[in-house]
Order: sequence, then structure tokens, then C-alpha cells
Amino acid sequence: MRFASQTSVALAISVASLAESRPSLSSSDAGKTSRRWLRGSDKIRGVNLGSQFIIERWMAGDAWSSMGCGNSNDEWSCVQLLGQDAADAAFRTHWQTWITADDLKEIQSYGLNTVRIPVGFWINEDLVNDGEYYPRGGLEYLDYIVGNCTELGLYVIMDLHGGPGSQFPGQQYTGHVVDSPGFYTGDNYERAYQFLEWMTERAHTNSAYFSVGMLQVINEPVHSGEYPSEAADMIADYYPNAWTRIRDREAQLGTADSDKHHIQFMGEAWGSGNPNQNLPDTTFAFYDDHRYYKWDTAVSATQDGYISAACSDNRGGSDIIVGEWSISVADDAQYNSEFDIRDTDANNDWYKQFFAAQVQTFELSGGWVFWSWKCDYIAGFNEWRWCYKSAVDAGIIPKDAASAASMSPC
Repeated sequence: MRFASQTSVALAISVASLAESRPSLSSSDAGKTSRRWLRGSDKIRGVNLGSQFIIERWMAGDAWSSMGCGNSNDEWSCVQLLGQDAADAAFRTHWQTWITADDLKEIQSYGLNTVRIPVGFWINEDLVNDGEYYPRGGLEYLDYIVGNCTELGLYVIMDLHGGPGSQFPGQQYTGHVVDSPGFYTGDNYERAYQFLEWMTERAHTNSAYFSVGMLQVINEPVHSGEYPSEAADMIADYYPNAWTRIRDREAQLGTADSDKHHIQFMGEAWGSGNPNQNLPDTTFAFYDDHRYYKWDTAVSATQDGYISAACSDNRGGSDIIVGEWSISVADDAQYNSEFDIRDTDANNDWYKQFFAAQVQTFELSGGWVFWSWKCDYIAGFNEWRWCYKSAVDAGIIPKDAASAASMSPC
């Protein structure tokens, strides 16, 4: 279904009827509805909608090229290259076609119950300063995707993936690749708080956003070992104030406790420090754990090594969600005889086991969100190790996500 065929994104949806179709999102109290994910109900099983609203060239190279972005490395530089109006038109075409209503239906059909939507702060164009280069017009497409998620009963984690000033250096996911992170200032914190307040209000007052139950206050900030003062300031200042600004806005809106958002931070395993250290409260707090065995040098880059690492892992309790992971392996091993997937299916059975082992381990915690649903032909071939949809098509990932843990070799 093309976006252009949808004349309205303000969906007239009955909260009660939605709750009846989504038992994993409804309250344990009979007749009561809630947007919160209930711990102890179904595990979170989901996919990221990566490169929808923040395009990462490494995983969407064909789309990037078709937009005319050339050799530019991020959204900022593409807007500079094309000029604002031409860039807006190019990005609009991408937003219409990268994730469609059919994609979301397919996601639901595979037994997935959650999508994590990475967005940049600039999707609220009022927060963009003069001299900053970001595409305009994405909000109506976000409304469209979120509205379809609500219709389908897909729980939504709204992830502030790209913060003002860029929260991590050298990364396309920030929307602006920088040498030194600029997020950790009072002015940029304030813009992030305003984004979170705006999204909080939008989620509580727009019926299309009923499935938005979790707000992630920032994705992948700097590590304390590399940027100790920035990480410490974020823990001391940004995290508690982000919490307070969300809760204060909910109080102003008269939001019932059963309807308040879960608020998500990067977990301590990420390396920025203890996110709880200065929070005024931790009721409905969740934590995001990105677990890529690919980049863990402590893991032996062999088939047995990866399976052993996944089976023996312990990510934490039910408030921990592994919000990004894949079945990719170390760069220097991915094309050897144990792991190659180019023009061969010799290793397919092993990848099935690697997927299932991770699912079983992550479901000992709160659940998982795979990175990512869709990608282009990475490195010139169908690199399904990063792409859930392609991996299902290849027969690696089962069509019933709930069945994966029982297939684990652990």
C-alpha cells in the first residue's frame, strides 16, 4: 500500500477494541486497558525499522544511491549536497517506500509483537537550528507507520536514535558524522528534553500512537572509558532530567499510572555507567542492551565459539531488552569456510542455530529486537545476517518467532 493512497493519518481507533485484539498489551485488571508492556506477559520479540528515518548508508547503499546522495556519508551531508528542497523530495520518496504497510503486516505475520523505530530529533523541525542540515517532512510518514502499528497491535519503542549535536563520533546512525560528540551540552540536552516532551504529548493525545509504550531517551551514547566527562554528565544530568520532563508532561496531561510510558536507557553493559545512579524513580524503567557477538573480541570466532558464547550469556532481568543484535560474525571471519553465505548454503544450518541460541538467551531477559528488518545488498550480495526479512526468505529465521527459542542448540 503506497503512502500516497492514505488521505489521513489521524486514525479513528477505539482504545477498547485495540486492547481486545492485543492481550499482551492489556492490563491484568479485567476491562482495563494500558499502553504499557506488562512484564511477565509475552516476551518482546521485534525488529528495528532501521534506515527508515535515519538512513545508514552502509546498510542501504542502493537506496542512498538512488536518492542522489552520492558519496556523502550521512543525512546531513546529503542535504548539503542536494540542497534542502531537492533533498526533501528525495527523502520523501525513501520514506514512502522503505517501510510500507505491507512490511508491517509481514512483521506481524511472523509472530513479532514489537517494532523499535529509530528517529532523529529533527523529525520535530521546530528543534532544528539555523545552519543544521536535516531532511524535512518525515513526521507525516512517522504518523503513518505508527498508526499502522497501532492497527496491527504492534508495540512501539520510540527511540531517540540521533540526538542534537550527535551523541557518538563517527557514526551514521546519528544523522551527522562528527569527529567529537556535541550532544553533551546544556543547549543540546534542552532540545532533547523538548523532543521527549513533544513525543510524550503526541503519544498520549493522538490515537494513532496508542501502541507507543516506550520512549528511549538516547541511543548508544559515548562510553565512559573513552569520554569519561561526557558520560558522567549524561548520567548525572541528562538521564534524570529526561525522566522528570517526561513524567512532568504526563502529569500535566493527567495521564493515569496504567498509561504512563516505560522510559528506556542504555543498560550498564553498554559502558556509559549506571543509568539508575541519579534517577528520581525507576518505576517502569527499562534498559537497552545491544549485544553484537560480532564485535566481542573475547568470543572465539568459530562456530563452536559463537554458540558457546550465546548459550552461556546472561543479559539480566525482565527489564533488560536486547534492542539490537544480529547473526553477523567477525569481519575477518565472515567469508571463511565456516561462515560464508555468498553463493552457498553450506552454513545455513549453523546460522539457524546461532539465531535460536541468541533468542533463547535474550528471552531469559525481557526479550529482543533484531537489527534490522530490512537492508539493501550489503557488500554487493544478499547479506541476510543483518536483515530479518531476508533471513526469513532464506529459511534461516523461522516464520514463527515464538518457536525460535525451542530450536536452540543450548
